[in-house]
Amino acid sequence: MKILMIGDVVGSGGRKAVSALLPSIRREFNIDFVTLQGENLAGGFGLTLETVQEMLEAGADVITTGNHVWDKRQFIEYLDDDRMPILRPLNYPQGVPGRGHLKTEKIGIVNLIGRVWVGEFDSPFYVIDELLSSGWAKTIPIIVDFHAEASSEKMALAWHLDGRVTAVVGTHTHIATADCQILNDGTAYVTDLGMVGAFDSVIGMDKEPVLERFLTGINKRFQPIVNGLMKFNSVLIETDKNGRRAINIQRVDREIKI
Repeated sequence: MKILMIGDVVGSGGRKAVSALLPSIRREFNIDFVTLQGENLAGGFGLTLETVQEMLEAGADVITTGNHVWDKRQFIEYLDDDRMPILRPLNYPQGVPGRGHLKTEKIGIVNLIGRVWVGEFDSPFYVIDELLSSGWAKTIPIIVDFHAEASSEKMALAWHLDGRVTAVVGTHTHIATADCQILNDGTAYVTDLGMVGAFDSVIGMDKEPVLERFLTGINKRFQPIVNGLMKFNSVLIETDKNGRRAINIQRVDREIKI
């Protein structure tokens, strides 16, 4: 299989870049499956039904999330709709809306969130151990979106899962990293996918409110940049004939004027 995993899509500018670029990327690389990190789709914070549908129509197969999944309260009810290929982190407390993993005939997807500098959640290590020990998706590729801040936590989880899942990719920082690699037992890894958002920004957001917060300590609402030169960050993962081991991981990064 060829699997494309797209970094955090920030606001309408990011969505427009995905809609413009993803169809041609799917054709260029003959991609079988696409994941998209969507927790910043709607104005940079959370998701709406309209923004999710826009990304599915553009070619995303599954949308993962993270700490901003609850920001748009009106969308929470859709997390329990099994017809919607939307994930929230698996290691949120039991009983919250939504699901943290999804399995098709050909692939399994797991969404996790980190605990270092992010929040108090169940251990992502123990939670995914429990899922895998149940035999879930044991005959098909398994890819993990680990929405976490600390590079050490992401890397530690990847080594913990090496040989048991096909790929562990980091999201959340919006900064693309250059450490694509195949670990010893066949798991693909990259510390962060990056984002789909504006170059002329701070992690996709207008610079001025961000600078004011750092310079004065006064919080102002961040706003995503909606036009200009956009970066599109993703990685392409290829599995072996049996489907479980990764044989290649490479960055697929583009830019486009919106």
